[in-house]
Amino acid sequence: MDTAERLFSEKGFAMTSTVEIAKLAGCNQALVHYYFRSKENLFQTIFAKKIRLVISTFLEGNEETLTFEEKLEKQIIAHFEMVRSNPRLPFLVITELTVNPSRLQSIKDRIIDLPLSFLKQLNKELQLEIENGRIRSMSIYDIALTIVSLNAMLFLVSPILKSITEMSDAEFEELVEHRKKEHVRIILASLKP
Repeated sequence: MDTAERLFSEKGFAMTSTVEIAKLAGCNQALVHYYFRSKENLFQTIFAKKIRLVISTFLEGNEETLTFEEKLEKQIIAHFEMVRSNPRLPFLVITELTVNPSRLQSIKDRIIDLPLSFLKQLNKELQLEIENGRIRSMSIYDIALTIVSLNAMLFLVSPILKSITEMSDAEFEELVEHRKKEHVRIILASLKP
């Protein structure tokens, strides 16, 4: 699974073969087919796992004792760190859902309850904050899209940024730490009435 995940993340579905997966994993192709039946099933298993990971990061910090903004800050950071640990994930998701939109329905069928229940709860809290005048009028989608956009974009453009600026790995890590704090600041500031 780890080998397949790495290859799918690096090369995408179309450019990865089960022969290559088996060879790099140190097994034969028949074993891959025995457990997963097809490259598509193997990919769907890994892809659904990664999508669940993305969604589960938004469940971080969902403690009742925290304020809405404290919960949101924890969720922003958890999502950021998940993307940081899986920097090729945004590329994989965008590529695969663009090239093969039918994957979206398959993923939706596997994990639909998790994002819907989370969004409903977060939206209820958001509406209460708006009614009490602590947050400007906005939708839960505004917040979710801002978090995902800011966090994913840094890692999507990192190869270009590093190349153009000739930034060292250490300098890039400094930038990443700075951007994590900046993303929290930007998002929390955008809530103000």
